[in-house]
Amino acid sequence: MKKVVIALSVLGLLTSCVSKKKYAALEAKNKETQDLLNTATIKLNSCLEEKAGLAARVEGLKEHNQGLINQSKDLTMLTAKGAENLEKSLESLKEKDLKITRLQDALTRKDSVTLAVVTSLKSVVGLNDEDIEINVEKGVVYISISDKMLFKTGSYNVTDRAKSVLAKVAKVVNDKPDFECMVEGHTDNVPYIGNGILLDNWDLSVKRSTSIIRVLTNDLKVNPAQLVAAGRSSYVPLVENNSAENRARNRRTRIIVLPKIDQFYDMIEKEMKKQQQ
Repeated sequence: MKKVVIALSVLGLLTSCVSKKKYAALEAKNKETQDLLNTATIKLNSCLEEKAGLAARVEGLKEHNQGLINQSKDLTMLTAKGAENLEKSLESLKEKDLKITRLQDALTRKDSVTLAVVTSLKSVVGLNDEDIEINVEKGVVYISISDKMLFKTGSYNVTDRAKSVLAKVAKVVNDKPDFECMVEGHTDNVPYIGNGILLDNWDLSVKRSTSIIRVLTNDLKVNPAQLVAAGRSSYVPLVENNSAENRARNRRTRIIVLPKIDQFYDMIEKEMKKQQQ
């Protein structure tokens, strides 16, 4: 199955430089937030272990106090000190439970947003077209469309068939104004023969990206501020470029949906800081 390629013109190269910076910033942000989630997960596991320890301690105190009661048959044997320790342990356990609940809530809400995006896309785009793939990697939603659907060979003009598919994607994006979408082009490793306008695979990949973005903004009324154009040339292949079939897989266009869920990450970060105090 052939996948898509995205391209850029010499004039578009000036734009692509900015786009690469935006792309790099988004990648860095995605890595930063992923690292934060990983740190939060580690801290969460630590809190769960500490909670288990505190729970065991509470049970031990309860058993100790009950033993004193059974031995003396008198509730006065439960010393003030023992009661104080038990109360402190219970308060500490409640505090840890609250922090754990907040962390779990932030992570759950983040996963819920991603699931909602995938569900919306699959319901609109459909599941039966072999030229369209929707998946999730590290909390980010990817829509991959084959290049035979988007462009004719050697062209960066979007086909009519592609416009009907992009209209479905645009519907989801227009319904989610807090989303950003990166249109990312990939080529195989066969050198592109320059024609005076496009010099190489870098140009081709970004030019195709900007062509798709123009359809999304001009024809389908997607907010330009939500879109980022990016070209990766042949440097991020899915498989080795050692056969015609594999090269077809590597020629692809990905639309990367990035929900703005900074509020969830802020919640995690605040909780982490509280626990470090």
